[in-house]
Amino acid sequence: MESPRRDIDKGKRHGIITLVLCLFSVCVWGKVNDGSKDGNEKPKSPIEVEKTSLKEAAKDTQKVVLDYADELVFDQNMNPDFQILKGNVRFHRAGMKMFCDSAYFYETSNSMDAFGNVRMEQGDTLFVFSDVMYYDGVNEIAQLRYNVRLQNRDVTLYTDSLNYDLIPNIGYYYAGGKIIDSQNELTSIYGEYSPDTKDAIFYFDVVLKGNNATLYSDTLQYNTATHIADICSPTVIQSDSGAIYSRDGWYDTNNNQSTLYKRSIVVNKTYFLTGDTIFYDRDNGYGEVFGGMFLEDTLRKVIMQGEYGYYFERNDSAMATDSAVMIDCSQIDTLYLHADTLRTITLADSTRLMKAYFNTRFYRRDIQGVCDSMVFDSRDTAIYMFRNPVLWNTAYQLFGDTIRIYMNDSTIDWMHIPSFAFAVQQKDTAFFDQISGKDMKGYFVDGNMDKVDVSGNVRTIFYPQEEDSTFTGLNNAISGFLSMTINHETGKMDKLTMWPEVEGSLTPIPMIKPKDLYLPDFRWYQSIRPKNPEDIFRRIKNDSEELPKKRRKFSNTVEDMPVP
Repeated sequence: MESPRRDIDKGKRHGIITLVLCLFSVCVWGKVNDGSKDGNEKPKSPIEVEKTSLKEAAKDTQKVVLDYADELVFDQNMNPDFQILKGNVRFHRAGMKMFCDSAYFYETSNSMDAFGNVRMEQGDTLFVFSDVMYYDGVNEIAQLRYNVRLQNRDVTLYTDSLNYDLIPNIGYYYAGGKIIDSQNELTSIYGEYSPDTKDAIFYFDVVLKGNNATLYSDTLQYNTATHIADICSPTVIQSDSGAIYSRDGWYDTNNNQSTLYKRSIVVNKTYFLTGDTIFYDRDNGYGEVFGGMFLEDTLRKVIMQGEYGYYFERNDSAMATDSAVMIDCSQIDTLYLHADTLRTITLADSTRLMKAYFNTRFYRRDIQGVCDSMVFDSRDTAIYMFRNPVLWNTAYQLFGDTIRIYMNDSTIDWMHIPSFAFAVQQKDTAFFDQISGKDMKGYFVDGNMDKVDVSGNVRTIFYPQEEDSTFTGLNNAISGFLSMTINHETGKMDKLTMWPEVEGSLTPIPMIKPKDLYLPDFRWYQSIRPKNPEDIFRRIKNDSEELPKKRRKFSNTVEDMPVP
């Protein structure tokens, strides 16, 4: 058996778990004095007697009472401060029971040292086991050492050094420990646990292992009843599907759900998501962002931003609104797209859809556009622009009821304007080359318009030029079909063919009348053309003269596109 009791620090009372210490009590025989020598001492009233009894009773509940020991040794001369107990030692204290092989009992300080198979019990919910225990009855702190195990229903704590403060009913370890409940296993250098509240606090090298994820942190608060971890320091949560990086929030290990603050980050194999506040459901692969959403598709090299949005991993869908923008970085020239709301979704057949509505504007170095709403469909790699669409390519402006743009490896291949189409190229401050017709198709090479085919009620206005760029007149023509090729270097018309019958005239410049300058439905929308990536956020008033005028016939809108 070890040497008698060592001193215990009385100055600090740490927070956590409690060992139920049993205190040993000695019956003291005292002589009852029934009065003073002169017999005139006033007896106590019944109320005073009751108060005294209650105080003494409360004090007695904190005492350790010896229930049994095979052997008791007390030597007034050799060991006047403690008694030695051996064999099947049992104590109790305030509803707690303590068992050990042997003990030193310090009656004066109501303290004790217990050795060998130490066990403490409180009802049928709390059990503590260790090899050695030192109990300070003055400060009501128990120190348990070596092979310590605390069992509180489905919660088990393991450590080699556990201090238990009986007043707040909290135990703590400081040299490494582990807590296991029905859901998780938590380890740390320092830890505290309260059986009353089920709250635990962990510091330094904290690791939480669950069924499908592992959490790493420096500081963590955790409740063993709710299985919710409060994130209060830089934390990483890793799983097979991805990882979470956060320094503020909470993590529900029971439901695999998190609420994350302060620009936390959620990543999986192909996506990177961050925002001011994120609600993330890992089982469903759903992340909802409030404030400053930034979602990056690292596989497709596409970024979606907005003040509110979500990402749904199961069907690879996302939404952004409130200053929403999509940035396509898959090519050398980056595409910037803005609308009131942006949505993307992957269908069951792997078809990829992107919807932009309303007040849609986009910018790329070689192409710009505005419309009310827009859809991209990966089945035909086509972009559909609805409701007053306008498209610009270098010096050309195109508009109509609907514009369809067909892509090839993220570069524009050809475009189609059905029902009604109008193309304009500015030649001078007052002169514009113009083509209108029922159906128009434009073909592109290296991002520049190479050829234009128009059919049905074709009408044209061109301003031919001499070699010195002097205008010779206004050429007005009408036919059924038109085909035009364009010089890539100059951007000017190379060849023009119209058939089967052509009606036209050439009007000299001095004889041109103002009414002859423009075809019917002519509009010049340069003022609403996006000038740079930042300009896509510019709002255009609905009653503005800058907006395209409605056509005689309208085709489908974005709402008509098939989306599950």
